[in-house]
Amino acid sequence: MPKAYVFTRYGGPEAEALVEQEQPSPGPGQLLVAVRAAGVNPVDWKQRSGYARPGQSARELPAVFGNEVAGVVERVGPDVTGFAAGDEVFGNPVSGGYAEYALLPVAMTAHKPPEISFTDAAALPVAAATAYDGVRQLDLPVGATLVVTGAGGGVGVAAVQIARAFGVKVIGVASAGKKEFVESLGAVHVPSGPGFATGVRAAAPEGVDAVYDLVGGDVLEAAAELPADRTKLITAGGKDIVGRLGGAPVVRARTSAVLDEVAQLVVDGSLKPYVTQTFPLDRAAEALRAVEEGHARGKIVIEVGG
Repeated sequence: MPKAYVFTRYGGPEAEALVEQEQPSPGPGQLLVAVRAAGVNPVDWKQRSGYARPGQSARELPAVFGNEVAGVVERVGPDVTGFAAGDEVFGNPVSGGYAEYALLPVAMTAHKPPEISFTDAAALPVAAATAYDGVRQLDLPVGATLVVTGAGGGVGVAAVQIARAFGVKVIGVASAGKKEFVESLGAVHVPSGPGFATGVRAAAPEGVDAVYDLVGGDVLEAAAELPADRTKLITAGGKDIVGRLGGAPVVRARTSAVLDEVAQLVVDGSLKPYVTQTFPLDRAAEALRAVEEGHARGKIVIEVGG
């Protein structure tokens, strides 16, 4: 039977297991996809720990890890148009993505351009699409200055590139060890840690127009002091406190149209997914630990088959 990497209960890494499961069957508006690659994100281990998005019901256990995949359509469910068996696609699964087969809703699935590998495509639906949604939400003019905290992580790397593609100047806050990497993306690097806001002010003496925070907590608190207009403060890392600070959480579109637009940025060379490590499915635990420990640079992807 097909294999999948799951969590059997809510908790820590001890709740994880590689298991065999029945192949899922696509329902109305769904695609059964033979997974070729699955992106790894912080939300994956957070869901294992019990996190659920507002309005999201508790997941039936065991639950398959993973929120972004790329693969080949195996079967289409009822009422599906625009997709057929054999199509190469990428998107957000409803049944988890660290698996040999996954169910994807048509509304959050896009055709994979042939110029993009399955591995790179699997890095787009969560991190790159979140970055894209946030940059679009800020709606900055050409020449504006944007601060991105957590600029060396999966969302940050994409946010820096997308903002630069839109003509925005970027200051990337990341660890000292990521200085060369962040600068290679076209950003001015400022070391993270206590006092980073002072470094940002030195790098932008004319002021900061917006902040895209990907860290939360004390970093978000300090970053909130940077823009003159707090409505230009958004976060994907501190949604619980950003309202108090006068900012807003990133509003996710979660549509196939956004996936198409992000993919086009990759095709035209404006966005590089920066997959820095890959693991096979039977080493999914290692991939997840690399992200959970918070030191990953760029994106980590699990390569499944094909």
